[in-house]
Amino acid sequence: MTPRIEVIGSLNLDLVSTTARVPQGGETIITQSFSTGCGGKGANQAVACARLSRSQHDISSGSVIVSMAGAVGDDSFGGDLLKGLRDNGVDAASVLVRKGEKSGVAVIIVEEHSGENRILMSPGANFSLKPADFTDLPAPLPDIIILQLEIPLDTTLQILKTAQQKKIEVLLNPAPAQKLPNEAYLAITHLVVNESEASIVTGNEARDIDWTSNTAQHKTLLDLGARHVIITLGARGVCYLSKGKPIRTFAAQKVNVKDTTAAGDTFVGAYAVAIMLNRDRSETAMAKAIDWANQAAAKTVERPGAQSAIPWANELPPSNAK
Repeated sequence: MTPRIEVIGSLNLDLVSTTARVPQGGETIITQSFSTGCGGKGANQAVACARLSRSQHDISSGSVIVSMAGAVGDDSFGGDLLKGLRDNGVDAASVLVRKGEKSGVAVIIVEEHSGENRILMSPGANFSLKPADFTDLPAPLPDIIILQLEIPLDTTLQILKTAQQKKIEVLLNPAPAQKLPNEAYLAITHLVVNESEASIVTGNEARDIDWTSNTAQHKTLLDLGARHVIITLGARGVCYLSKGKPIRTFAAQKVNVKDTTAAGDTFVGAYAVAIMLNRDRSETAMAKAIDWANQAAAKTVERPGAQSAIPWANELPPSNAK
């Protein structure tokens, strides 16, 4: 049967300004460019799963079925966000349209030379999702649920509880980062974090942690309970942790960085597709999944934008996950 991925999370309309530098307090500067696009970590990850499991020449047929659950407002932005999902092959039937609510908006400043970004998010309808909405999940059940932390935390905790009861794998990308109750991690199969997120979820916010070699912090992360932990390190690559297995590091792809906005979301989507196409959790299979996700993220940062920058499966070598 074709694997099913369900992403539950945020949808935002991105308002993106590219600038030579970030303004100081009280300063106004003229940007190099301005654009709008569909975003939100949840929607970005859903689009990444969809694009990386099908060709742009045939979006109706993919190696994975991808659906999204979330909420938008009954405004023009909401219509744009729903269209953005469908145009990329995502089933948006479970995205609710909330009357009288505004859709989520993200104001993004991208530095022209480094590609680094700063984001201010107004959640809008994203915060209308309640725990009661997820005490059960409709059939057919997904094989994996992907979560972030851009919807209310109590709602995310309920989704984790329901997924655990139904024995569904969960991938959590805890962004924006915050500590979760200890028992929540027991429902998480795959934890994908960047360096700052890793520091926050472990309660160690020191800025000089070397996540490629700090075995004490590795143990702290693994002891939270997730079976597979991936730390993305930007230009320094990726670190993979799993109990009883040696630490693996993967070098970053050397690319010309233009915009890092959707890099992490692309990595999550590519990794999810790879592990769904091959359920083997051997070191070799996991290494192939991470390497392919690295390639996908590298392709993304070479282009401006969020969802529009995410590559399609036909733009990358096969994942070799099987």
